Amino acid sequence: MTIQWHLTTGPHVDVLQISGYLGDDAVTRFNGAIGWAFARGEQTLLLDCTRLKGWSPAGRDAITTAAQSLARQQRALELITPPTSVEGIRAHTDLDAALAHHQATAGEQTPDREQTPDAWHSTRWDTDTAP
Repeated sequence: MTIQWHLTTGPHVDVLQISGYLGDDAVTRFNGAIGWAFARGEQTLLLDCTRLKGWSPAGRDAITTAAQSLARQQRALELITPPTSVEGIRAHTDLDAALAHHQATAGEQTPDREQTPDAWHSTRWDTDTAP
């Protein structure tokens, strides 16, 4: 099994949602999604793992590496995840909490996620349930 992804860029944060299992065989696809997000965004990247069935040690390492790559460009990677997290990476309990945090930090209202103009996804992403 591999992962599927959906990227939405917004005014204060970008959201990369991933689904499936981030195992050894999905790391290349994950790195491609991170590269896509890196090339199209300019602010904090929220990595929404709530649809992820789990990750292998290689998958966890890929997340850590992505966070380090973004940090070198003065961008942060933050996780939206169930209780399991990755050490050294800020984690939020859900997408709404993460967006509320960044809205308060920005000091202005963030548009509704569904109205964000720029979104890309892998070919099999269920667009009916994307943010």
